[in-house]
Amino acid sequence: MSLVAPLVLPAAPAWFRFERDGAARLGGVDARAGRFADLGPCDVHTLLQQGALRQQDLAERMRRGTAMAAPTRFLVPVPQPGKILCLAKNFVAHAREFGAEAPSEPIFFAKLPDTLLPHGGDVVIPHWLDTRVDHEAELGLVLGFADAAHRGRKNVTAGEAAALVAGYTLLNDVTARKLQGQDREHKYPWLRSKALDTFCPVGPFVVPADAFDAGDLAITMRVNGVVKQQARTRDMVFGVGAALAAMARCTTLRPGDLIAMGTPEGVGPVVPGDVMEVEVEGLGVLRNGVVREVPA
Repeated sequence: MSLVAPLVLPAAPAWFRFERDGAARLGGVDARAGRFADLGPCDVHTLLQQGALRQQDLAERMRRGTAMAAPTRFLVPVPQPGKILCLAKNFVAHAREFGAEAPSEPIFFAKLPDTLLPHGGDVVIPHWLDTRVDHEAELGLVLGFADAAHRGRKNVTAGEAAALVAGYTLLNDVTARKLQGQDREHKYPWLRSKALDTFCPVGPFVVPADAFDAGDLAITMRVNGVVKQQARTRDMVFGVGAALAAMARCTTLRPGDLIAMGTPEGVGPVVPGDVMEVEVEGLGVLRNGVVREVPA
């Protein structure tokens, strides 16, 4: 299966980052109008901190933008987010496929910024890792809200927390599964199984949260065109508000933070040569290959 497959565009206008002549730029797409627009060399972190890139703001930026062809090189939507937090066991069937039950409160863990990988990039399995690596399709949240004082948000309610989401995107929480199991057996933290470089593909598009209802969307993972995972966001144990409220009890949520809402059942191994596709209904498709690192 080729990574050069046609782009699947989101159902609502969306924004993305791309590279042109070696420089990062912000773009917008409106599939209904059949239009891509170059929005300029914008600082996404600053825009998210200003509460920008919501539906109306994006529409105005696209009106002023310059028409362009579909990009050939995407970048991750938010460069170097302050935090990448991910929900664990947020689908009952996924928890049970590993012999557990759904948690009574949100469980979350972190991935590191160097795990981030854009649409079209290759997940690189380290040369020393010779055990199972799994795909995990997920709905991703990009946080963004007016925060001129740079203080972020903490101790928010579930109702307040939902308003902190600037947009929805796609994410693949690639996991070194055997390594994770070994660390659990030894009662070690299992950060390393989630934190290997390139183990968090994300993007390519971000749909503004106020333009889209993410309460009941199909989530699908395909490997080499074969469906491996399939569920709906309504099946999540904890929704967006509850998850963010739990996180905000422990850490300050800031514009530009990236949140992964958990994966459905059906996670399974990928090997070099495979092509993974995460599809979330209305958000497009995130496509990445798998290769093995060549030792230096």
